[in-house]
Amino acid sequence: MKKTVVINVVGLTKRLIGAYTPTIKRFLESGALSVIEPVLPAVTCAAQATYLTGKSPDEHGIVGNGWYFKEECEVKFWRQSNKLIKADKIWDKLKKEHPDFTCANLFWWYNMYANTDFNVTPRPNYLADGRKIPDCYSKPSELRDLLQSKLGTFPLFNFWGPKTSIKSSQWIADASIITDELYNPTLTLIYLPHLDYNLQRHGLDFDKIKKDLVEIDKVVEDLLNHYQQQDCNIVLLSEYGITNVNRPIHVNRVLREQGLLAIREERGLELLDAGASAAFAVADHQICHVYLNDVTVKSQVKTLLEGTPGVDSVLTGKALEDYHLAHERCGDLVAIADKDSWFTYYFWLDDAKAPDYARMVDIHKKPGYDPVEMLIDPKDKLAMPKIIWKLLKKRMGFRTVMDVIPLQAELVKGSHGRVPENKADYPVLISNKNDLLPKETIKATEVFTILEAHINK
Repeated sequence: MKKTVVINVVGLTKRLIGAYTPTIKRFLESGALSVIEPVLPAVTCAAQATYLTGKSPDEHGIVGNGWYFKEECEVKFWRQSNKLIKADKIWDKLKKEHPDFTCANLFWWYNMYANTDFNVTPRPNYLADGRKIPDCYSKPSELRDLLQSKLGTFPLFNFWGPKTSIKSSQWIADASIITDELYNPTLTLIYLPHLDYNLQRHGLDFDKIKKDLVEIDKVVEDLLNHYQQQDCNIVLLSEYGITNVNRPIHVNRVLREQGLLAIREERGLELLDAGASAAFAVADHQICHVYLNDVTVKSQVKTLLEGTPGVDSVLTGKALEDYHLAHERCGDLVAIADKDSWFTYYFWLDDAKAPDYARMVDIHKKPGYDPVEMLIDPKDKLAMPKIIWKLLKKRMGFRTVMDVIPLQAELVKGSHGRVPENKADYPVLISNKNDLLPKETIKATEVFTILEAHINK
């Protein structure tokens, strides 16, 4: 076996490698690159599950970052149990073949309770008084305490929300190095999310994202300096490429206007009642799962979606099989946005009746993905003073909510999920072993065998 490290630089594409990423560019020039034909949907959880199993969503069951849990009649995003992936992972296979194989997983998703040896993943503490305290989960449990004693508390609010910054990726990289020094795992998986943030906020505007490219390149440099001293096999890869968008599609509002959506009103605010809806949408970037509780409206919903501006195609039946999405967790229909559009979860017709979580960072309550959580209203000159005042109130022991997220989906300028038109926007796999990349373009399911080859080299 050969020691291998896989560094997942989220959002990295050939288009982004250049003057602002000199370290990554040098690594590419001394190695080899394949572009990855992305899995559909090209989103974090589906892509990672595909890489780690070599299977498609119809086999491993990860049809998005979240889906409708039918027995519970609830939409749930960002679950963490590794048992949700219904296929063997690369470490399962290698442990059977090599009894001394070990694996460290630093922040790849579905991290908890995996058959890996060393894990670290975000896991805030939710206190009884409503506070959310930054923290992380680890295996072994004492690893968390060691890492946070050396690096400080995991910077959760720099990992997601309006305050996202390089601090979270830097923390993960530093934690990876410490974990490697402690345990020397055979395979290390590292997740660096930094580019994901401003690419969604600003799209491919290099004047605005060049600082982010420089910052992530420096983090990659730190990791390469550590691992190259050990004569490791090193892989840089990404899950998807982010492209420019300018049109949000409010699918649940379209369904509501046709009387297909069920809404409950509580305290004057509206909530989506998925279990009582004839049809409802679970939005996930440029992909949208539409679930039917009344199958008789299927034809009506398909026609409705196909006539909605910004929707490129609607998959159902045989088309879901062709795209390897035909799994019980999948929507009855799957809508794919056109290249300029993306899907919101919004279901209210009057902002005054939007649920309280709509204006907050709350990835678990929202029935869909919400990139607007990374933004504040640019026209609100008092936004930052409001946030500072709310934080001060929290520190003084007063209960308050961080309702600072705007309801302006048009602020989002970059998205992903569909297969991009240009291969320059495909995810990439770069290796320091030229002979282990067989083709210029590989399928997402082939990443598994390529990683396996690096370890068995």
